[in-house]
Amino acid sequence: MGGRAVALPLNVADSSSFKLFFAQVATVLTVTFNTDRFDFLINNAGTSLIIPIDEITEVQFDEMLQVHFKGVYFLTQQALPLLRNGGRIINISSGSTRSSFAGVSAYASMKGAVEVFTRYLALELGSRGIAANVVAPGGVFGGGAMPDTPEMRVYVGQLAALGRTAEPDDIGGVVAFLCTDAARWVNGQRLEVSGGVML
Repeated sequence: MGGRAVALPLNVADSSSFKLFFAQVATVLTVTFNTDRFDFLINNAGTSLIIPIDEITEVQFDEMLQVHFKGVYFLTQQALPLLRNGGRIINISSGSTRSSFAGVSAYASMKGAVEVFTRYLALELGSRGIAANVVAPGGVFGGGAMPDTPEMRVYVGQLAALGRTAEPDDIGGVVAFLCTDAARWVNGQRLEVSGGVML
């Protein structure tokens, strides 16, 4: 479609690598795109863990914390000097912060923390014209972290009022909308994109 893109590897579980990563981003912005700023930060990295509260280990909990909250928090912090005034931050959360499902307490707790963090981003970055919002998908299949079995697809599809599971494009369109000028007055909000799960 005539666009240009650069892919840089990043392990969000290793926050010590963020400073070097953004040094690479700064170089790419200058060399490839002839600018020193970018417009949108989408925090979308994630893993899956389904395990009951009485079985989860501290190591497993800390892994979820690093990827789903600490990584988001400090990656965003390191990104702020390069994020253009008037830009957007979109953090991906989960429908499991509104409805409870057995076995996802650690995951949902981290996503809940991201939702609170997003409201603070909206407040503290408002003076720069930067809007921060949350997109909270329901179950998404097609390469995601959720276990993908025919039984799981049927179960998740039955939970949604629209009667099917989500595809990545169902979520991507909402994220893209939040990056447009039409969404300029949406700030500090949680948009659940679940097809109407557990209404």
